[in-house]
Amino acid sequence: MIDWKSGTVSACGTDIHVTRGGSGTPIVILHRDIGTLERLPFYDALARSHEVIIPNHPGYGPSPRADWVMNVRDIAVIHRALLDQLGLNNAALVGLGFGGWIAAEMATFAPSATPRLVLVGPMGVKPPQGEILDQALISYIEYVKAGFHDPNAFARNYGTTVTTPQLVQWDLCREMSFRVAWKPYMYNDTLPWLLRGVKSKALVIHGGQDRIVPASAAALYVERLPNATIETIASAGHLIEMEQADRLASLIAAFIAQT
Repeated sequence: MIDWKSGTVSACGTDIHVTRGGSGTPIVILHRDIGTLERLPFYDALARSHEVIIPNHPGYGPSPRADWVMNVRDIAVIHRALLDQLGLNNAALVGLGFGGWIAAEMATFAPSATPRLVLVGPMGVKPPQGEILDQALISYIEYVKAGFHDPNAFARNYGTTVTTPQLVQWDLCREMSFRVAWKPYMYNDTLPWLLRGVKSKALVIHGGQDRIVPASAAALYVERLPNATIETIASAGHLIEMEQADRLASLIAAFIAQT
C-alpha cells in the first residue's frame, strides 16, 4: 500500500491542494478537466517506483478558485511556482488531457527545465482534423462516459450510480473549464509555435478509441515538439489512466527511465 499524504501549499498567493506518495524520481501529474478521483490504481502503479505529486488545479477539487485566474497559462504559471516552492523544478511532468495542455505550457516557460514530458491525450492545440468534443453540448455525465472506450470502465471507477458529491464536482470543474478555456475552446493558437523551443524529451500517448480529442492533435504535438515520440494504446478511450492503468503506467515509467 502506498502512503498518500495531502496538504495545502500556497503558490502565487493561491492555495493548491497537493497529494504526494511513493519514493524515487519525482513525477508531477496534472489532472483532467473533470478533476480527479482522490485515489486511482494508476497513481499507485507509478508510486511503487517514483514519488508521485498530484496538485489540484485552482478551482478544481479541493483547491479553491482564484478569481483572478482567467486562462490556462495562469494555471501553468501557478503550477510552475508551486514546483519551485516544493523544490521540484526538474521533476518529470505527466499531463492528462486538459492537464497535458497545462504541462505543455509549463514546458514552454523553461525549455530546458523539464527532463521528461508526457502528454496523454493532450488538449491545448487545435486539431488539424476533427474537433475537440464540446462538453457544453452534452451533460457532464455523458461527457465523462464519452471518455471511455469500454462502458464498464465507467462503472468500475464511478460506480453504477454516481454519487451526488461527484456530480457536484463535475459541475464545478466544467464551470471552471469554461472560465479558462472557452474561446477558443480547449486550445491556444500560439502554443504550437512555442512548442518548437521545448528541449524536453517528450512522449505523447493517444488512446486509439479517443472520442474527446482527435488523433490529429497528438500528431501535431509530435510534429512541433523537437524531441517527441508517440505511442497509441489501441483499446482505450480518452481516460486511459482509468481504463488501461497498468499499461499507461508501464509506458510512462519506461520512458522516464530512459537515459
